[in-house]
Amino acid sequence: MENGVRFVKSFFKERAKVIEALAARTEGFRDLCDDFLTAHDEKLRWERSSSPERGERIAEYQELIDSMRIEIEQALDRAAVVPLRPPQR
Repeated sequence: MENGVRFVKSFFKERAKVIEALAARTEGFRDLCDDFLTAHDEKLRWERSSSPERGERIAEYQELIDSMRIEIEQALDRAAVVPLRPPQR
């Protein structure tokens, strides 16, 4: 699996199997995982920065991370739902 997927699995350990399954079949989810890792790495980079805009950038990346975390959780919730078949007649 790609680095982003691996990172998301480490972030949501209890849902690793669902993450693997969803990443195996959905390119958009893999892209979201990569973006989540990138945002996390950028936030860490800004935390080490002494730039005047440091605080603002950290806040922006944290907001982005929070938003993507929710999006990932929603995708995992949808993937974990087993569709019910209508009763056969």
